Amino acid sequence: MKTNDKGGAPRSMLRRKLMIGSAALALGLAAAGVGHAQTPPTGEVNTTGLAVTDDVVKVGILHSITGTMAISETGSVQAEKLAIKQINDMGGVLGRKIEFIQEDGASDWPTFAEKAKKLLVEDKVAAVFGCWTSASRKAVLPVFEQYNGMLYYPTFYEGLEQSPNVIYTGQEATQQIIAGLDWVAKEKGAKTFYLLGSDYIWPRTSNKIARKHIEDHLGLKVVGEEYYPLGHTQFNSVINKIKLKKPDVIYAIVVGGSNVAFYKQLKAAGIDMTKEKPLVMTISVTEDEIRGIGGENIEGAYATMKYFQSLDNDNNKKFVAAFKNMWGEDMVIGDVTQAAYEGPWLWKAAVEKAGSFDIDKIKEASPGIELTTAPEGYVRIHENHHLWSKTRVGHAKSDGQYEVVYETKELMEPDPFPEGYQ
Repeated sequence: MKTNDKGGAPRSMLRRKLMIGSAALALGLAAAGVGHAQTPPTGEVNTTGLAVTDDVVKVGILHSITGTMAISETGSVQAEKLAIKQINDMGGVLGRKIEFIQEDGASDWPTFAEKAKKLLVEDKVAAVFGCWTSASRKAVLPVFEQYNGMLYYPTFYEGLEQSPNVIYTGQEATQQIIAGLDWVAKEKGAKTFYLLGSDYIWPRTSNKIARKHIEDHLGLKVVGEEYYPLGHTQFNSVINKIKLKKPDVIYAIVVGGSNVAFYKQLKAAGIDMTKEKPLVMTISVTEDEIRGIGGENIEGAYATMKYFQSLDNDNNKKFVAAFKNMWGEDMVIGDVTQAAYEGPWLWKAAVEKAGSFDIDKIKEASPGIELTTAPEGYVRIHENHHLWSKTRVGHAKSDGQYEVVYETKELMEPDPFPEGYQ
C-alpha cells in the first residue's frame, strides 16, 4: 500500500477520510433549517427532561442484531452509526455530540416494545432510530405515543398508518407496490401473478394492495397466494404449485433469512430467473439480503425500491465510499440501509429548525424538511410524516448488485391511506 511522501498515513486512508468529511459536510449543509452549529443553553433546548446536557444528547438505536431479521437489520444499524459519526465530526446537533444507546429487538416483537419503553422512560433518549418489520413497528408504536417519543422508521411498508411520533423514511405501498406493478404490466406484458409472502402484517397487507391493483385497476389476474412463517426454509411445495400455475410473475415478499432458502430452492427447481419465465419481482430483497442469498441465486429477478447501491450520482458515491470505509470494502448497501442513514440527518435538521430537542417542537418542525444530498437524491418530509421520493426498478445481477432499469420522473407523493385500496 502506498504511503504519503513523508512516511505518514497511507494515501488511500487519507483519501477515504477526506471523502467522509466531504460527504458529511455536504449532507449537513443540504438539510433545510440547518445553520452553523451553536450551543444554546440546555434549559432553552430541553424543557421536558430528555437526556440532553450542555455537551451531549443521547439517542437510541433499536434493531434486531440477532434472530432471523439480523440479515436485514444489521445494515440499518451500521448506517445510523455512520450518520451519527459524521454529524459528530461536524460538531453535533445544537453544539452537542450525539451518544447512542443500542438495544437488540432480537427479531421478537414484545422485546421491541420492552426495549422501546426502556429507551424512552429510563434512558430518556431524544430520538430512536429503529425497527424493520411492520410487526416490530406496530409493537412499539403505542409506547412512542404513550411516552411521547420520536421514532425514525426506515423500512418500506404497507402504509395505512400515520403517527405524529413517527417519521417514515422508507416508502409506503403506493410509492413502491403500485408503481412496480404498473411497470411490469406495461413493459413486460405480465397478465398473471402468483403472490407469495412471509406470514405477518406487511406481506399480507402489501399483497392485499397488490391484488386490488392487479385485479381492479389493471384488469389482470392473481392465480395464487401463499404465506409462510418467519424463518421458514422449506419452499419446495409452493414452488411446485407455482410451476403448475405458470404465472407470468412471481410477486415475492419473503423476508429475513427465509430469502436464502427460497431463492436457492427456486433455482434448484429449474426456474431460471434470467429467462423471466416466470419473471420474479420482489419488494423485500435488497442488496443486504442478496449478500446472504448469493448473487448467482437471484440473478435476473427484479426489485422495486427507491434506492439501489448502484445509483450513479455524486451523493451516493460519497455515501458508498464512507460506508465501506467504516464497515469494510465487502459490505453492501440496500434500500432500508440508505433510508436508515437518512434518519439522523432528518432529525438533526428538525432539531436545528426548531431550535429545541423537545419532541412536540420536532413534530411541528419536521414537515417540509428537505435533504438535497441524500444518497437516493432529493427527499422532503410530507405533512403526513412520510417522504416524497422516487420509485425505481432494479434488475439483479450475478455480482449482487442491481442495475436500475426504470425510475419515476418525478418524486412520488406519499399517500399512506390510498382510496380504494384499504
